[in-house]
Amino acid sequence: MAEEDVSRLRERLIDEEMKESFMDYAMSVIVSRALPDARDGMKPVHRRILYAMFELGMTPDKPFKKSARIVGEVLGKYHPHGDSSVYDTMVRMAQDFSYRYMLVNGHGNFGSIDGDSAAAMRYTESKMSKISMELVRDLNKDTVDFDDNYDGTEREPKVLPARFPNLLVNGTSGIAVGMATNIPPHQLGEVIDGVLALSKDPEITIPDLMEHIPGPDFPTGGEILGRSGIRKAYTTGRGSIMVRAKTEIEENKGKQSIIVTELPYQVNKARLIEKIAELVRDKKIEGITELRDSSDRNGMRIVIDVRRDANPNVILNNLYKQTALQTSFGINMLALVNGKPEVLNIKQALEHYLAHQVEVIRRRTQFDLNKAEARAHILEGLRIALDHIDEIIALIRASATAEIARNGLIERFELSYDQAQAILDMRLQRLTGLERDKLEQEYQEVMARIAELRAILASEERVLEVIREELELVKQKFNDERRTVISMSEEHLEDEDLIPRQNIVITITHNGYVKRLPVSTYRAQRRGGKGIQGMGTNDDDFVQHLFITNTHHTILFFTNKGKVYRLKGYEIPELGRTAKGIPAINLLQIEPGETISTVIPIEEFDDNSYLFFLTEHGIAKRTTLSAFANIRKGGLFAINLREGDSLHGVRLTDGDREMMIGTRQGMAIRFHETDVRDMGRTAGGVKGITLSNDDGVVGMDVINEDQKVLVVTEKGYGKRTELDEYRVQSRGGKGIKTCNVTDKNGPLISLKMVGEDDDIMIVTANGIIIRTTVEGISTTGRNTQGVTLIRVQEGEEVATVARVNIQDEDVEDLEDSEELETTDATNAIEETTESNEE
Repeated sequence: MAEEDVSRLRERLIDEEMKESFMDYAMSVIVSRALPDARDGMKPVHRRILYAMFELGMTPDKPFKKSARIVGEVLGKYHPHGDSSVYDTMVRMAQDFSYRYMLVNGHGNFGSIDGDSAAAMRYTESKMSKISMELVRDLNKDTVDFDDNYDGTEREPKVLPARFPNLLVNGTSGIAVGMATNIPPHQLGEVIDGVLALSKDPEITIPDLMEHIPGPDFPTGGEILGRSGIRKAYTTGRGSIMVRAKTEIEENKGKQSIIVTELPYQVNKARLIEKIAELVRDKKIEGITELRDSSDRNGMRIVIDVRRDANPNVILNNLYKQTALQTSFGINMLALVNGKPEVLNIKQALEHYLAHQVEVIRRRTQFDLNKAEARAHILEGLRIALDHIDEIIALIRASATAEIARNGLIERFELSYDQAQAILDMRLQRLTGLERDKLEQEYQEVMARIAELRAILASEERVLEVIREELELVKQKFNDERRTVISMSEEHLEDEDLIPRQNIVITITHNGYVKRLPVSTYRAQRRGGKGIQGMGTNDDDFVQHLFITNTHHTILFFTNKGKVYRLKGYEIPELGRTAKGIPAINLLQIEPGETISTVIPIEEFDDNSYLFFLTEHGIAKRTTLSAFANIRKGGLFAINLREGDSLHGVRLTDGDREMMIGTRQGMAIRFHETDVRDMGRTAGGVKGITLSNDDGVVGMDVINEDQKVLVVTEKGYGKRTELDEYRVQSRGGKGIKTCNVTDKNGPLISLKMVGEDDDIMIVTANGIIIRTTVEGISTTGRNTQGVTLIRVQEGEEVATVARVNIQDEDVEDLEDSEELETTDATNAIEETTESNEE
């Protein structure tokens, strides 16, 4: 290597070189490519496109010209990047679904909301839109600074005058190095009103500004859910809003359809339809029979036909949850302020724009003033000439050259060079009387104009008045209706919004298998019937819990170890009638050896309701329901059990009820629940009933005066007994006999309070279920055996008994939006086919 080449080399640490080079690149991307200026809301490429079109004379009143010509002009003079970056930007500026107020008027195929790309630039034509002229208005009046282009052969504006706040009106998005911007578009009139309010009250607060600018306004319409995201974004410069498509449900000949007429901003319609079709194909959304795009030049119309037996509101909620019919828009109001990126709140964005307009008006006013003063100076010279016209004519005729004549005029009448030249250039027709009057009139008008311009420059308030007047004119000319609706309430879709409300039967086996079924699976039968197979079980398993609830209710699971867990009704899998279910351990984090003892469905947690606990050893406890409102995923301890004891059951009360407890040997006790004081969640409780050595608790229920006591034995016997036969005692006693327990009927398996309108479901250890009406069960005295309720085989026994209140099954309890006819659920149950009986 030559010595001179070696002398040019210098040692440098590579990490320092990489750091400086990357910072140079990053700042170039930030300042020169990706981020908009806070003053005109434009990135360099947008600004260069409009300036090039303006210089080429492609104004709205001129014919269209090929887009390729514009792209070539921008590339050749101002933008040292690829042609695709320029053309793609120009295409977006001409799309009514991309820009709230289009800055380019396009002729030809400029793409579609379905994601179709624009035709090549050699096929399309363009020119400036009318509103874009407001961005370059007064550009030639020294309103903004100019800078050299990339090769120093041309000049380009550093910023446009921007006679409306384009940063907010059209918004922008861009990804720089280490930062990004995403500013949503807004309605023109609202933003202008915000600027006007700020100009009148610089101390205005952001909440007051939001009275004028309630939120973004997207070109595709849609609905913004709630205002908290908007408020956060306007206050901090960053926030997220939820945008939802505009939909409606139409009914035609008894068939309902979901109609989509507006989409969230930047959602691809064709891709959305494909996604819906994919969800229907994969059966992730059921109930949709047909999907078609009926959009035309009059507007968007996506039609989603719904099956007759499906709920369109539930399907729509599923579509919101799983498709782009509902999307979030992350707001990040990052823009360049004096060449540096800053996150701006809504007030700061308006302040920077207003400050820019003050400078534009001042510079324009000064430009007009200089021009007016120069014209007044010339007019003053012409007035002098007209007053001394004969002498001037003589001086000119006597001069050998124009230069001698000009110098003579300057010396004789104390004129300036420009005035003398204007007199020499004056046409002879200006000597007529009419022209003299026009000259005088023009001079007076110019002097008045000068006085007005000087007054504007001397007063900040006058400058603001000019800004207000011109903004009002822009608003009158281009204002339109808001497209995006802002809803008052924030709506976040939870899982229950996607699940139809329906009454369900939940069954849990002794070994912990759980499932849910529609309540219509079982139909009422007469007393003594054979029953139907309600659940498949293993030989060593049997159904232990069966109850009626709703898919939207919270279900509390109490275990034998005194812990409580929670699930929603819809979170329990719906399986076939003969399926045994899935292990509860897959749904609940229960421990080895822990079994579910009681399950209680809850609509709402409140302080006026109580949970009454009873253990196998007869220990009772009472705690407010609200203490269980917040249950961890791993569960909570609901009662502190004594050694060797386990939780038998839990009941929900209103705090002023009487309780009935039954034992395996046929004893029962009745006492008021207030005998057991209100205790904390982890308390151990007090004695509720005294048990014999070989006895244990088999049932507990809340007493209703219009009900009777129902007992069922292991061998399928049962009876009802009048409540009056049980006197009220104090808690802790042994109670009185409620059933004559013999070898024929077996020990008690259940004690419940039942009404005349109730049905009961009796489940055997082998999973056989029979449903029978309570009114068909005989009413006898306490000391009797009862009658046969279900025929059990040799070696088989009754496992559990569940009460079914027919009124709870009424379809009226479902959501009003389902618009179902009111029927007795028993009728639906009776529609079960005869094959189910077998």
